[in-house]
Amino acid sequence: MKLQSLSRLSRHLLALAATALLVGAVHATPETQFEPAFAQFQQANKGSESAIEKSADAFGTLLKSEPTNPVLMAYAGAATSMKATTTWLPWKKMSYAEDGLALLDKALALLTPAHDAVLQHNLPAALEVKFVAANTFLAVPGFMNRGARGTKLLGEVLASPLFATSPLAFRGDVWLVSAELALKDKRKDDARKFLDEVIKAKAPQAEVARAQLKALAS
Repeated sequence: MKLQSLSRLSRHLLALAATALLVGAVHATPETQFEPAFAQFQQANKGSESAIEKSADAFGTLLKSEPTNPVLMAYAGAATSMKATTTWLPWKKMSYAEDGLALLDKALALLTPAHDAVLQHNLPAALEVKFVAANTFLAVPGFMNRGARGTKLLGEVLASPLFATSPLAFRGDVWLVSAELALKDKRKDDARKFLDEVIKAKAPQAEVARAQLKALAS
């Protein structure tokens, strides 16, 4: 009995040690470094070619100093994929797209239960990585076969118990992308539902949602 109790205790201590190591491995980049790169990424998302280059470079540099940070890796991957839109050379387009998608796949593979914790700008790391990946997978050409996975990841973000308490601006982005996907799939009722969520929550994207609802009604 004593040996069995000792064995159980040893296993328990090993489990606690492993959990501590796992949590300890999740490090946040200082916001003074993260936010400028994130601002460039937001501009890149709006189509700024120069911001795409700057965002990819910024997140690539941050990732070198924190190579196991899945959030940095996801943004580096998404920005690298966007670089495919900055060149006319087919081989370069494919290279940027494939390199970016590979980084996103790796970022998703890095996720553990420890990444349900907040990592950057008050957002659970798992939600941020999945949303960045979903957005990119849904945007790449169909022949790259990422659409189904992007839809699945977006659904996981919406269904997560962490979503309801995540920052309002993030939820607004997720609802807008979900509405866009619903429209693409000819699910107008679902699109209206997501747009209504934006307005009801008084998210920063409320005016955009109202305009889209008006367009749907016409």
